[in-house]
Amino acid sequence: MEQPRAAARLQIILGHLRRPSAGAVVAHPTTGTISSASFHPQQFQYTLDNNVLTLEQRNFYEENGFLVIKNLVPDADIQRFRNEFEKICRKEVKPFGLVVMRDVTISKSEYTPSEKMTTKVQDFQEDKELFRYCTLPEILKYVECFTGPNIMAMHTMLINKPPDSGKKTSRHPLHQDLHYFPFRPSNLIVCAWTAMEHIDRNNGCLVVLPGTHKGSLKPHDYPKWEGGVNKMFHGIQDYEENNARVHLVMEKGDTVFFHPLLIHGSGQNKTQGFRKAISCHFASADCHYIDVKGTSQENIEKEVVGIANKFWGDENSMNLKDIWMFRARLVKGERINL
Repeated sequence: MEQPRAAARLQIILGHLRRPSAGAVVAHPTTGTISSASFHPQQFQYTLDNNVLTLEQRNFYEENGFLVIKNLVPDADIQRFRNEFEKICRKEVKPFGLVVMRDVTISKSEYTPSEKMTTKVQDFQEDKELFRYCTLPEILKYVECFTGPNIMAMHTMLINKPPDSGKKTSRHPLHQDLHYFPFRPSNLIVCAWTAMEHIDRNNGCLVVLPGTHKGSLKPHDYPKWEGGVNKMFHGIQDYEENNARVHLVMEKGDTVFFHPLLIHGSGQNKTQGFRKAISCHFASADCHYIDVKGTSQENIEKEVVGIANKFWGDENSMNLKDIWMFRARLVKGERINL
């Protein structure tokens, strides 16, 4: 999409949001326990009735908050995503709205467009090739088990974890993804995260704390790491350090689906190569937006809105809801409330 069209779309969205009815939703305190009993009164609280997951798989996700599906995304698709990422790094393509991130240890160094200088691209909803990931039938058939048939793609990322510089900045602190999201209910949100190559503890695989999806959204902030922390890498301040941790060793095409309250992070990349993964957070179109003012999410709203206002110009006074509405894309079914 060309920049004028996308900018016009944002203005239309902002116009709708500023109507009197836009502020009708009242936030639930994000520091309290989030329950989905009213949505799924049966024994299954975190998965919906479907003919895709086996009973064993449903029980595993219910208990642990994540599920790995082996060899889900074909090699040919992985290669196409890799090729498009390399074009973005070389600035051969410039999708509108795409955010390109660099590790804090190289953020102020001389910039030469290349894969080695890019640690993450996010918000690739305007890149037709990368956005194909969010529409893959292999992905959506599993997503529907958590969100239902009306599916929105909310947040997209391709992560290119770099070799650690020695300052351990390639780590991602333990966190809950719901910290970044101003929509609910949490049980109708799921992340699909696909390995683009072999991933293990050497190159910084995901680490999860099974069962933590049953808890509450905890306060997040920047960890006090001596080597520095990357932009918006907020972490939980008071998690239980005795929780059992599981390191997810994955092969190319393996995909993990996980709940937005699951505590997870990733270790440093101790190899000389780059570790790639592609992901999308999906939500049901039945979800609703909340106001995060006065909640533990207020700090991330200020940071995200500050960055967005710089991108769009100070004349656009946005909030976190505005930004997420601009990112959202319907990928299956009907758009209802979100």
